[in-house]
This record gives sequence, C-alpha cells and structure tokens, in this order.
Amino acid sequence: MAAGENNGEFYLRYYVGHKGKFGHEFLEFEFRPDGKLRYANNSNYKNDTMIRKEVFLNPAVLRECRRIISDSEIMKEDDNNWPEPDNVGRQELEIVMGNEHISFTTSKIGSLIDVQSSKDPEGLRIFYYLVQDLKMI
Repeated sequence: MAAGENNGEFYLRYYVGHKGKFGHEFLEFEFRPDGKLRYANNSNYKNDTMIRKEVFLNPAVLRECRRIISDSEIMKEDDNNWPEPDNVGRQELEIVMGNEHISFTTSKIGSLIDVQSSKDPEGLRIFYYLVQDLKMI
C-alpha cells in the first residue's frame, strides 16, 4: 500500500440485487469509517425474512480491506463501458479511500464469460475479482 492510503476516511458499500418473482431480493454490505460493518440479505424465496447484522471490525480487518482495494487498482477504473443494469439485476460499488471517491454501477455478472464479452473486460475483471475478495472477508 502506498504511503497515506492507510490514513484518512474509509467507506465501502456493495449492493447486488434485482426485483422479480419474489420481490426485491438483494445482498448489501457496508464498511463504515467508524469500523462498523453493516450487512443485509433479503430473499423472499420460500417466505424467507431479511437478515440484518451489524458488527464492529478490528482495525486489522479494515487495514486488510484497504490493502485489497489498493492492490486491485479499482480506483483507476471507469464503468462507462461496463454493461448497464438490466432486468436481471444490478450491482453497485462505492468506495471512499482517503481523498478518492468512486462509484460503479453495472449489471449482475453471471460468470467470467459475461466479463470477457464486455466492452471493458480488463476493468470489469478487476471489479469482479475485487467483489469476490470482499465477500470473503
């Protein structure tokens, strides 16, 4: 991580969802500057109820999140050539790190074939793998 990337504000929000047969189904998580992780998962399949969780993360976990984001170089990307959200669904990623602020919106990605067939396969691949890494934290 470059000097200064571990200092300053840090915020991240990821959302993936769609509106369909079972209503508004989504997964969303947010890392807040105070260390709080907020998680929500809403599925109405078989009358499931929304799952909401909030926890405070250890500073080491937040440093690792920042490192993953920095190493991915997602802050250099642009979503202008990524697929637009459609009836299959949408993904949103917002990151504030230090004095940089980015916000991406794209369609749901079913597989790497969707990434490779896009107008910006390299940028969308970075987004795809970063999201996978963040979901594992």
